[in-house]
Amino acid sequence: MTISRFPSAFLLRGAALALALAVPLASPVTAQQTLNVRDADIRAFIQDAARVTGRTFIIDSRVQGKVSVVTDRPLSKSEYFEIFLSTLRANGLVAVPSAGGAYRIQPADGAAGQPSSVGRAANRNQFVTEVFRLRSIDAASALETLRPLVSRDGSVTANRAGNSIVVADYADNIQRIRQVIGRIDRDSAATEMVMLKNAGAREIATSLQALVGGGAGGGGEGAPAAMAPATVVPIDSSNAIAIRGDAGTVARLAAMARDLDRQAASGTEIRVFWLEHADAEKLLPVLQQLVGQGGGTQAVEAAAAVGKGGPQSATPAAAPSASVSTASGNGIATRGPAIVTRYEGANAIIVAANSDVQRMLGETIRQIDTRREQVLVEAIIVEIGDSAARQLGVQFLLGSTSTGFAATNYSNANPNILTLAGAYASTELGQTETTVVAPDGTRTTTRTTENGDLSNTLQQAAVDSLLNATGGFGGVATSLGQNGIFGAIINAVRSDTDSNILSTPSVMTLDNQKASILVGQDVPLTTGEALSQNFDNQFRTVQRQNVGIQLDVKPQINAGGAIKLFLRQEVSSIAGPVSSNNSDLIINKREIETTVTVDDGEILALGGLLDDNERRTIERIPFLSDIPLLGELFKSRSRSRAKTNLMVFIRPTILRSKADAQRMTAQRYGYIRGQQLLGNPDAEPSLDALVRDYMGAVPPVAVKPDDVTVEGVPQAAAQPPQMTPSQAAASPPQVLTPQVRTSTSVVRPVVLPPSAVQQ
Repeated sequence: MTISRFPSAFLLRGAALALALAVPLASPVTAQQTLNVRDADIRAFIQDAARVTGRTFIIDSRVQGKVSVVTDRPLSKSEYFEIFLSTLRANGLVAVPSAGGAYRIQPADGAAGQPSSVGRAANRNQFVTEVFRLRSIDAASALETLRPLVSRDGSVTANRAGNSIVVADYADNIQRIRQVIGRIDRDSAATEMVMLKNAGAREIATSLQALVGGGAGGGGEGAPAAMAPATVVPIDSSNAIAIRGDAGTVARLAAMARDLDRQAASGTEIRVFWLEHADAEKLLPVLQQLVGQGGGTQAVEAAAAVGKGGPQSATPAAAPSASVSTASGNGIATRGPAIVTRYEGANAIIVAANSDVQRMLGETIRQIDTRREQVLVEAIIVEIGDSAARQLGVQFLLGSTSTGFAATNYSNANPNILTLAGAYASTELGQTETTVVAPDGTRTTTRTTENGDLSNTLQQAAVDSLLNATGGFGGVATSLGQNGIFGAIINAVRSDTDSNILSTPSVMTLDNQKASILVGQDVPLTTGEALSQNFDNQFRTVQRQNVGIQLDVKPQINAGGAIKLFLRQEVSSIAGPVSSNNSDLIINKREIETTVTVDDGEILALGGLLDDNERRTIERIPFLSDIPLLGELFKSRSRSRAKTNLMVFIRPTILRSKADAQRMTAQRYGYIRGQQLLGNPDAEPSLDALVRDYMGAVPPVAVKPDDVTVEGVPQAAAQPPQMTPSQAAASPPQVLTPQVRTSTSVVRPVVLPPSAVQQ
């Protein structure tokens, strides 16, 4: 770079001095300059301009060459500077204003990308940038018009967000562009509002817009030319259409709309509304209430009358749910009868009424029959439990057939010493001895054991007591004298139980549609027992109950995106029988039924339970248990503590589009597929094989951050052709070339079936 403010070329200095001496003394010396140079160095020319104009110039290192300028009269400073800028422009250079009032002289190529002043310039040859805001036309169309008008060194860009044009060019060319924009940025479109009395605004608008969009020029020779672009918008609140576009097109469309509205005023017409999302069975009562009538005999008779002589026997079969409304003032049918029925086979609504009723019912059906959003409701049930129990006790039994017996018995002791003693005693008491004396004096003794009902019951109780015993226990039994017995049992139990239960039921449903999911068992529960009238046939009444995890929910999506949930969450399990003698079951149940409002995708805690239950039990023999040290033998201690932490969370997610549903499906599919891969990494997941071979579909795959998105490659091109083993062995290898299309797909390696790989 070279910065110059003083002359350094003697040739230019001498020429300027000679011309200055030739000027009459009456004119101001500093006001006039004569410029006349031939093949002068460009840098010397810039230095002389700095001296004359008093400006600072920053010269780029790429500025090289010679210039020639010839003038026939003295010039003022402003004229001199204008000719200086014009000379630079003619030689492919430009003076770009910079900070501090200086000018940066550089080649014009790339000047549009350099910092420059924004707004109008005082000099015609100055390089500036100007922003033009458009009022009527869009920036894209203006860009196509102005692009050929910009000089080779300038640039023009469109700001579609602000509907403006940014032009960087020479000031004189920008002035021309400003004039062109002033001519083209004008609103020449016409707007007309057509009020409809008989036809529906949306139906007329759809027909006219299709006519304008499709044009009429596709009929071959002699066909009329296509209409100029226009926009037709229905206004449902006032049953009118607004037309905007070319004046001639607007007038033709308005005339067509009025003509169609007049033709729609003729009498009763029948129209079939095919429902895509709504249920005709649920929608029919609403429409019947609007027309002010219900079903019944009147509907059948009126339908036959409207048929004008048709067979009356066919009317009930064709319209079993028909309704008729007359001009009674109770509904919207104020002129002539109105019949509303449905066709179950096609989920359609059939309306026979005049044009006013047709229009109002059609608009009602259109607003109701829309695709509703779906909601995925996910529940998280966390239950953490910790229970500990300790038990220690000693049981004694001391008895004699002559003096009686004494025993210690505790409810928390198992096995029970009295139960065991009763079984032993019943066995001994049931034995009989028979002695036979032979003639030779030989004595034969036979011992026989007879078990009665009491003996069997006591023995079975002893077996159950031993089987139900837990922990460690030991005992001793011995005889005291001839008829005495002594027995003792010591038992010690310690148990620790930790549980961590995590359940995540989820269900998908439509907006304002109830849904439920149950994962569990159908358990029979006894509700009663009775005997027959003869008291010989005992029977039991049983009621079945769902036991498991159950989620019932009904979501309602608000306008702001929040979701109102009417839900019931139940977690139940079988705790076991009531007792050993009673087979009835104990059901553990945790249930929440509430109504909450949750934002889309947020997690809300519905409720929970924090339970810490501790129980200590001491059973002892009075007086004997108070003896120091020895008294511990006459006690039975038990201690238990159970802690339960239960919490239930809910998370609703709105699926507004097909893409949202596909993304959610791919995410859940990928999770299950990953679990199968963890179990057997070397084999193809059976889920993929089922989807591909049985369903004939492509497994959904979630898009990952490291995936490569390829433009123009269809998804089907990434899949190998399906061939039988014989075809794969006979056919030679082929190279598949995918066809390029305007689509976007995620390309991933596809694992071939094992049979195809072997072939």
